[in-house]
Amino acid sequence: MSFHDNALIVVFGASGDLASKKTFPALFGLYRENKLPKVVSIIGFARSDLSHDQFRDKVSKHLKYDKNNDDHIKKLENFLKICTYHRGSYDEAEGFQELEKSIVKFDNDNKLEVSNRLYYLALPPSVFTKVATNLKKYNYPSDSSKGSARLIVEKPFGHDLESSRQLQSELSPLWKEEELFRIDHYLGKEMVKNLLPVRFTNTFLMSCWNNQFIDCIQISFKENFGTEGRGGYFDSIGIIRDVIQNHLLQVLTILLMGKPEDFTNPESIRNEKVNLLKAIRTIDFNDVLIGQYTKSTDGSKPAYIDDETVNADSKANTFAAIALHVDNDTWKNVPIILKAGKALNDSKVEIRIQFKKSVADIYENSSRNELVFRIQPDEAMYLKMNIKLPGVPNKVSVSDLDLTYKDRYSKEFYIPEAYESLIYDALNDDHSNFVRNDELDISWALFTPLLHYLESDKGPSPELYPYGSRGPEGLHEFMKKHGYDYASNENYQWPVTTPEVLNNSKF
Repeated sequence: MSFHDNALIVVFGASGDLASKKTFPALFGLYRENKLPKVVSIIGFARSDLSHDQFRDKVSKHLKYDKNNDDHIKKLENFLKICTYHRGSYDEAEGFQELEKSIVKFDNDNKLEVSNRLYYLALPPSVFTKVATNLKKYNYPSDSSKGSARLIVEKPFGHDLESSRQLQSELSPLWKEEELFRIDHYLGKEMVKNLLPVRFTNTFLMSCWNNQFIDCIQISFKENFGTEGRGGYFDSIGIIRDVIQNHLLQVLTILLMGKPEDFTNPESIRNEKVNLLKAIRTIDFNDVLIGQYTKSTDGSKPAYIDDETVNADSKANTFAAIALHVDNDTWKNVPIILKAGKALNDSKVEIRIQFKKSVADIYENSSRNELVFRIQPDEAMYLKMNIKLPGVPNKVSVSDLDLTYKDRYSKEFYIPEAYESLIYDALNDDHSNFVRNDELDISWALFTPLLHYLESDKGPSPELYPYGSRGPEGLHEFMKKHGYDYASNENYQWPVTTPEVLNNSKF
């Protein structure tokens, strides 16, 4: 049941950073763009002692709007009016009983025949079960024909396979799978949501989207900053759990999955993602490179272990590159490199699909074609291709077909933030961009042996790399070993080569 007509949205953990910086800005973005139901109320639930006005003031600090736009200013005022605060404990009945009174009052005041409730858990996993239990007991519509409830839970969905299964075993008796929305915000990013339309509505890409034409795939995540005081948290997580096992693996499944039987059916899409995950070969520990950042070469940036919240002998990986292999007819023998790191030379997330070298290699400086999707920042996709240089000589250079969103589309286009997109999907009961229980199980089964090995006494020490560098020194050879051709990038220039290169050319 979609929430087209009305919705009561309750955000748990409403006083925390995640809710303040992500959840409420997303809700306001939807409200500003008229994407929320016409009859809507938003309740923040947390343990902090806040008045309604204090809560609204806290929320408003992170909301995005045009201060010169009278309509936006009015929308902000109205949005804050529909936001109220409810103080309560996550493990005691009283807070949930009082919450139910507020929900019933909202329904009665608006004369609603159907009570639609969306509960968003911006909370750590340690309290998921407590809150989910109380919600089901005290805040679930008593008559399914007169109401519905949906539960959004944030990652991490466990720490490894065992803890993930434990969490699932606690939630599944309470909430049906169709009522659960496990949110991975990368699935809401504009360019990630564009992968399926690009793949399946362009004949030339559908024809070459296989191991006959593609040589290597790289999905990379780079941040140019370190843990910045969050080392204590990160020390028990590491870059593989934080980014690779969830965000990058989800991108991989959409990038490589087979054609769904029915694009209008979310389960059909998720079935294909699961089929792809099942085909991924067990990770070979020799196909993994891990690293940890140390001080920058000029000494201005600290090492990871300089963080006071981190153990001085920490082996936590702040960088990892992992080569995966999909053992099916479409992708067999195509290495897929998942790469993520902190304190690197740049901040960006992108996909690079490198095609096989042309058999007719008759021109000097010709390179492999490469299709690039830049997920963030500045969404873009471009195809590197060989073209003849302008002028008389018959020489080629690498140029590109470029779709950079900010250049192609006017500012009037509303491109939602990832959280906006996913909350909108949840309100419309669309599960296609959320993680299903079997997806989660397979992904943890894939990565848990590697994580346990790296965190054991037998695990290798991470290779140190300077803050602000491209990563560990061994990365270049690792990439070459797993099929990535750097030469294609070396020949790429932008702007395209200046006319001076023609001066020494002969007729």
